[in-house]
Amino acid sequence: MWQSIKYGINTLASRRIYLFAMIVIPLIVCIFLLSMLYAGLPTRVPTAIVDLDHSPMSRAMIRSLSSDQLVEVREECESYDRAMDAVLNGRVYGFYIIPAGFQQDAVSGKKPSINFYANLAYFVPGTFTYKGYKSVAVSTAARIVSETTRAMGVTEQKSEALIQPIDLRFNPVNNPWPDYSLYLTPSFMSAVLELMIVLVTIFSITYEIKNYTSRRWLALSGNSILLALFGKLAPQTVIWCIVGWCCQAMMFGFCGFPLACPLWVMMLAMFLLVLASQGFGVFVASILPNPRFALSVGGLTCILAFSFTGFSFPLQDMYGAIAIFSYIMPVRYYFLIHVTEALNGFALYYARLYFVALMLFPLAGLLPVFNLKRACLRPVYMP
Repeated sequence: MWQSIKYGINTLASRRIYLFAMIVIPLIVCIFLLSMLYAGLPTRVPTAIVDLDHSPMSRAMIRSLSSDQLVEVREECESYDRAMDAVLNGRVYGFYIIPAGFQQDAVSGKKPSINFYANLAYFVPGTFTYKGYKSVAVSTAARIVSETTRAMGVTEQKSEALIQPIDLRFNPVNNPWPDYSLYLTPSFMSAVLELMIVLVTIFSITYEIKNYTSRRWLALSGNSILLALFGKLAPQTVIWCIVGWCCQAMMFGFCGFPLACPLWVMMLAMFLLVLASQGFGVFVASILPNPRFALSVGGLTCILAFSFTGFSFPLQDMYGAIAIFSYIMPVRYYFLIHVTEALNGFALYYARLYFVALMLFPLAGLLPVFNLKRACLRPVYMP
């Protein structure tokens, strides 16, 4: 075992790509995510306005739109075509059209229509643009109704009761700001960490077959593939855990992310995520003991985990054939542990199945290792 561990340490020290992929890339990505989402909530999305009415009411709408926290009027276009060109060129993420005769139709009760366009190809700014536009449209409609009813002799108090009979209060649970960074940064950081762990694990194993050093690797461990894998992956496990805990320290300690559970719970979840990701990498390398094929399959699967594990789209609304892929990725269960424990602060009992799922991945990775042993004893590299 010691010879195998010593060989694994020497392998890590032999190529700088290992330390770069295991230390530099995860820490840079963590710092990048924390700095990019430092404000917490994207605000002042650039938009355009097309005012075809040029009336006091349309100018009041423009002022309301400009004062909205979510959007910022960057351009005033003369036509729909000019505004669409601004969207296609990326200068704005949407535009608001006030039709000609808007004030006259509103005063006469003809129910004028307001059109607004949001570029949802960029999900976050497009959604915020749509939300800002809709709030201005609703407030404008309420103001018109209020002025009409008051002109008919209805008191201001009754007019407000007619416009909004129910007073709505929005209280986000466990994220009252609401801050996107508290939710997205830990999710994406764990997905990036899983991606790098899987790729490094696959590369370190299949590289022995590519260089025809796999027989020597097995010989140092007494021809035991289990001892060989333990010696190679144990030093990597130590480094990955330290890097993962450093990322957690930056998020929960330095940046003050919500941690409604004991710190050791998330540290244990990170340790299990590292083992589960390594187990997934061993599984892929054992099924496809070729560096090109194995790295392609492992990288593609982990990249898809950003979309299929429920970070930005609820799993319940996905197609069944697509949603099933989320259950084969370790980061899905780490994500559920983070939501259940760190954000909601539930008892550990409610996250027990997620911990068990992470523990099963290393065991599943050992099932096809005898196929890996055969490939190591008869190394054949297909470029």
